[in-house]
Amino acid sequence: MLHRVQGIVLRSVDYGEGNKIITIYTRELGKVGVIARGVKKVKSRLGAVTQLFTYGDYVFYRQGKLGTLNHGEIIEPHHKLREDLYKSAYASYLVEMVDRMLGEEDRSLFLFDQLEAGLMAIEQEKDMQIVAHVFELKMLAAAGYTPILDKCASCGRTEELSAFSAAAGGAMCSRCKHLDPYAAAVTESTLKLMRLLQQVDLARIGNVNVKPSTKSQLKHSMRLYMDAHVDVRWKARSFLDQMDKYNI
Repeated sequence: MLHRVQGIVLRSVDYGEGNKIITIYTRELGKVGVIARGVKKVKSRLGAVTQLFTYGDYVFYRQGKLGTLNHGEIIEPHHKLREDLYKSAYASYLVEMVDRMLGEEDRSLFLFDQLEAGLMAIEQEKDMQIVAHVFELKMLAAAGYTPILDKCASCGRTEELSAFSAAAGGAMCSRCKHLDPYAAAVTESTLKLMRLLQQVDLARIGNVNVKPSTKSQLKHSMRLYMDAHVDVRWKARSFLDQMDKYNI
C-alpha cells in the first residue's frame, strides 16, 4: 500500500552498500520504518530528506513491516541542529525519547506538534535544558507518569512542599519527605517552575530566565523521575553529561 505522510526523522542506520533504514515519526501513522535505497550516493535525490531531524513530506510503499521510500520533500531541514554540537545533542535527546518511549505506529498529533516545536525552539536558541525538561514532562504524561506537583504525593498536604520523590510520584511535604531517603530537596520556586513547564506549549515557549540553583534542582529532580519511571539508558543524555563534565 502506498502511504503519503508528514514526518520527522528520528533515527538513521546504514543498511547495505548505499542504503539507509530511517525511522520517521509521522502525523498519520505514528512511528514507521522505511528503507531509503541509494541515499548514500552523492547524487541521490533522497539524501537530504533522510537526514536526522528533517521534517518533510514522505511517500513510501509498504507491504510488510518495513516500507520503501519512493519520494520526499523537505518542509523544515533543521540543518542548524546538525551544525552545532550542543543543539544536536539536545535535539537527539528529544527524538530519542520519541523513538524509545513510543511503540510502532503509536500515533499522537499532540506529541508530533510538540516534537517539531521543541526542535524549532532549540534551533531558535531558546534555553535548551528547559526545552528538554518540558518535552520530558510531555512524554511522561503520554506514558501515564505525570508527576504530582501541587500537593504532597504521600499525604495530600499543599503546605510546606520541600522535596521531590520519584518513588512517591512527585512533591513531598516536610512531614513526609523522610519516607524517601532518595528524595531531592527542592524549593517552592522549583516546584512552581515545574508546574509551569508541565502546562506550557513548546510552540509558545519564550526566553526563560531561570536561576542556576533552580535549574540544578530541576535537572536533578527530572533525572530521578525519568530514571525511575522510564527504563532506558539515554545515549544523547549521556553525551550531554560528558560535554558538561569536560566543559566542551
